Amino acid sequence: MNPAEQVIRFAYWLDASAPYARFKRFFFDLLLEPRSRRRAWFDIGMIGIVLASVYLLVYQVHHELGAYAEMFETFVLFVLASEYLLRMWLHCACRRILIEHYEHAELVGMRFRLMPALWAVLKCNLAYMARPMAIIDLLAILPSYRPLGFMRLFLLFRLLKLFRYARSLSAFGKVVVEKRFELFTLSIFVGAVVMISSIAVYLFEAGVPGSSVVTMLDAIYWAVITVTTVGYGDVTPVTVEGRVVAMILVFAGIGVVSFATSIVVMAFHEKMRELHDNRVFSEVERLSGVTIVCGYGRIGQVVAEHLAEAGEPFVVVDKDEAAIERARRRGFLGVSGDASDSAMLGNLRLGRQATRILCLTHDDVKNVYITLTARQASRDVLIISRANKPETVRKLQLAGANHVVRPYEVVARMAAEFIGQPVAVDALHDMVTGSKGIHLEPLPILPGGSLVGSCVGDIDFTGRNLLLFGVIRGSAEPAAGEGEHYPMADKRFFFNPRADFKLRAHDALVLIGYDVSLSHFRKMQGLKIRGTRGGRA
Repeated sequence: MNPAEQVIRFAYWLDASAPYARFKRFFFDLLLEPRSRRRAWFDIGMIGIVLASVYLLVYQVHHELGAYAEMFETFVLFVLASEYLLRMWLHCACRRILIEHYEHAELVGMRFRLMPALWAVLKCNLAYMARPMAIIDLLAILPSYRPLGFMRLFLLFRLLKLFRYARSLSAFGKVVVEKRFELFTLSIFVGAVVMISSIAVYLFEAGVPGSSVVTMLDAIYWAVITVTTVGYGDVTPVTVEGRVVAMILVFAGIGVVSFATSIVVMAFHEKMRELHDNRVFSEVERLSGVTIVCGYGRIGQVVAEHLAEAGEPFVVVDKDEAAIERARRRGFLGVSGDASDSAMLGNLRLGRQATRILCLTHDDVKNVYITLTARQASRDVLIISRANKPETVRKLQLAGANHVVRPYEVVARMAAEFIGQPVAVDALHDMVTGSKGIHLEPLPILPGGSLVGSCVGDIDFTGRNLLLFGVIRGSAEPAAGEGEHYPMADKRFFFNPRADFKLRAHDALVLIGYDVSLSHFRKMQGLKIRGTRGGRA
């Protein structure tokens, strides 16, 4: 077997190796994944190592370092070099480049040649080495090489590595990169102003008795100090022409500072929103059973309050930044963005940490798009959507909504019923809203629980200050003697079941009672106790 075949066999082995994939994923989370907790701890540790090494390199200027300091500097050199090589390894998938070259040669019927493939791998690594942060990483290693004393000048680059580890400093670096066109334009303008004013003041001031402008360097220094509105006063024009140039340059400097400030402020405003969204995504990643509430209008606010009272984790998504700001003031997790964007739902871990999504915007078309996107992202996620118009119900169901709610129709029907039976409607309203401390709540029956196989007549609901409203059961065929039921989307509802109605695992008892009674019953059945922690930031 020739060397080329051995290299390709090894590349295929790596590509199919699960331990190798886990190994690479570990270092990807450690060094590159922005929402990884491993990276957060690694960044904190690297900040400490960098600052400690910088302190030692400064301390040794006038002091002798002991053996422990020498060992620490060796350790720092090893860590920095290892990090540099690991980042290069993660950037360039060498095995994939080799495999692609081999498969391309096989496809066109040519003989695979190893050297062009290795050259492609080398070019990928060189491309990484040419990146600005990679250059800083490399130069940050040089101060550790003590035989060359001038290498300590590169100590500055070790401090610049803090831009990689500190998120706020990293955000500043990204702002500079993203606004490079505007800053480049500003730099050209500033350079032209400095050049013109330097030449002008040199022509007017050089050789004049009492003038502090002697050389062209003095003129450039004065122009830079003046255009930045610093103005030390050590170099000042004495001629009338020079002072006119100074006045013009002062106004130009005010414009330059204002322009630069506006660029940076606008960029930081956009970046701060991105950083806050990333923090919310990280919070969601640490939770489970999250509900995504799309739309923080009147209905969304009510739903969010009830979810918070029930202790259910949730996150609010709305395109209106003012609405998200209101949600944040209430202490809820909130993200400003389009919920119909698949990337947004992916960042919110829909189908993994997020298992439910509520489409509650005031726009039916938007609710349909959100439903379509959510169903495409996950077949198992529970989707509950709001429909403002009757003709939208069928569209939402075809889009993939599990349940469709028509709030305006419900309110209209309650208003119509209130005319004939105001007391009954008031009682139902109090139960739904919990305004009198009475709630209507479904409580599931866990497999292996004490209620499995029991008849509803054998359970002392009255003694527990509870009233059984009905039982919700799956859509399987009912057994004989279960009585009449009402069909639901994928379940059946038995209203006021008979005393001999036998309960099964995964049934849900719909009970009416005070919150303390419901909580006590939940605790007896080993269910989750209602709280107020969910959804809070």
